[in-house]
Amino acid sequence: MSESTTGSTARPAAGQSAADRLAGDLADVAREEMQTVRTEFVEAARPAASGVILLGAAAGCAVLGIGAASATVLRILESFLPRKLAVAGLTAGYFTGAAVLGTVGLQQLREAGGSSQRLAEEIQEAVSGTVSRIRQAGAAAARDVHNG
Repeated sequence: MSESTTGSTARPAAGQSAADRLAGDLADVAREEMQTVRTEFVEAARPAASGVILLGAAAGCAVLGIGAASATVLRILESFLPRKLAVAGLTAGYFTGAAVLGTVGLQQLREAGGSSQRLAEEIQEAVSGTVSRIRQAGAAAARDVHNG
């Protein structure tokens, strides 16, 4: 760093023009500010990182729930439950995992504040709308199974 950014009054180097000194001082100030912004960004992102990771894990659980691709567990359940009930139970288990992980992830995003908090609110609204549609479809499917 140059002497001028630290507050001392060192003599300029011989042959260095005022414009060169000013340019050097401005570059030093810009570097210091960039380092400060970088540090603040890292500090702000750190609490949000675990929330984002948990949301990713929640998304993975949701994919498993939608697909209900765990054939081994499904076959075990089918050994003592009717097939439709076994599929419903497995799917409910995956969605429960997604809900728990997603709730914890959203809470961490809210605690991070700022743009992370706004992101958490947007995700919460999107998930609420999706859950509402899933509940309606599930209720209709259950009525169909029960009635026929």
